[in-house]
Formats: sequence, C-alpha cells, structure tokens
Amino acid sequence: MTEPENEKPKRDYVLPVSILIAALLVAVALVYNAGKKAENQPANLAGSAQNNPNAPMPESIKPVSVADHILGNPDAPVKVIEFSDLECPFCKSFHATMHQVVRTYGDKVAWVYRHLPLPQLHPKAPKEAQAAECATKLGGNDKFWAYVDKIFEITPSNNGLDLALLPKIATDISLDLEQFNSCLASDYGQDKIQNDMNDAANSGARGTPYSIVLNNKGQKFIIPGALPFDEVGVIINAALK
Repeated sequence: MTEPENEKPKRDYVLPVSILIAALLVAVALVYNAGKKAENQPANLAGSAQNNPNAPMPESIKPVSVADHILGNPDAPVKVIEFSDLECPFCKSFHATMHQVVRTYGDKVAWVYRHLPLPQLHPKAPKEAQAAECATKLGGNDKFWAYVDKIFEITPSNNGLDLALLPKIATDISLDLEQFNSCLASDYGQDKIQNDMNDAANSGARGTPYSIVLNNKGQKFIIPGALPFDEVGVIINAALK
C-alpha cells in the first residue's frame, strides 16, 4: 500500500529529531557526572581563584581562636572548620561522621563548629543556634557540644524540631532552666551567629554542611557537603602529609 504523500514529511522528521534529543540527554548526563566527580576530589584550594579573583575563597576564613567551639585538641595539626545548620538533614548525618573523625584521628584532628543556619529553608534553625550559644554561656564548651549533639539526635530535620523542646534539652544536659529561658528570650549569641554566617559567605559557602580543612602548613582543603567517613579521611590524610 502506497504511503500518502502528506504522511511522508512528518515521518521523515521523526528519526532525526529523536536522535538529536537523545544526543542532548547524553551530553547533559556527561556534564553532570563530570561535575560530580570534580566536586568530590580533595584539592588544595590555596590561590585557586584564577577565574574569578573577586570570588569568596577559603583563604578568607577567620583563624581558629578561643572564641570557637572546638572538639578535640585545640593544638591539633589539622583542624576541620564546619559550617552547619541544625535543621539540615545532611548536617545531621555529617555530624555523626565528624564524631567518627575525632575518635579515629585523636589529637591529630580538631573539629571546629561554626553556625550557618539557613532561615529561608529552616526558619527554626537560627533559634536553635541561639539555644546552643545559651548552653555555652551557662555551661561552657562541653555544654555547647552536648546541646548540639542532643538537637541532632532528636530533630527529624527540615524544620521539624518543636522549639518547645529547646528548654527540655537544656534540662536534659543539666543546665539551669530559668537561666536558659532568660538567655533564650534575649538576643544573646546573635552577634556570634551572624559573624559565623558572614565568615561562611566570605569563605565560599553556598550550602550546608560546608567544611574547610586547615593544616599547620597553611594549606586549605574543602570537604564538599556531607561526604562519608572514608572520603573525608582521604582529605584529612592529604592535609596531614
């Protein structure tokens, strides 16, 4: 049976268009996968702002000081500065990874926690960050870490924690409830949180968790996101060399 003339042009276009679409899909997939591979490569990023000299860089990060929340040896040859949001699910998983890092590397690695609540995604995170600072005011560095550990333990993440539990967490770690509530009702800690957020922006953070590894040679390495322990170990081992 002869094909009608008005059907031939339509069918002639189908195959080339299908091939073109398939080629575009393959190209997009290759670019995406290449980007993911590059993102996960441990790299010494000192002086790497060649393409955009005005871009925020890890070199701009504030030095570690007594004002920081440090877990581990403050004089460790390697320090991991993590910018974290207490309602970020990836931060929650990375928090456990960093505890494993500190246990595994001992005095060789210190963990430095800095705040990066993302209120546009997690409106409760700034208040939780302030609560952690109130814990520090009332009980020092140990209570800060106890408070943050407890939040990550019980929050379902993604803005899921009931803020009414913040005082209960304080009593769970043996803080004075009246003093804690008074602190939380004030603006205590907000300047520090904002300074940490500014530091994150100046250092190239675009999300959480965002971590920069420093060593005694002045080298800086980025941990891009919530990498698993084995991949974090590769970066830390490079910094320890």
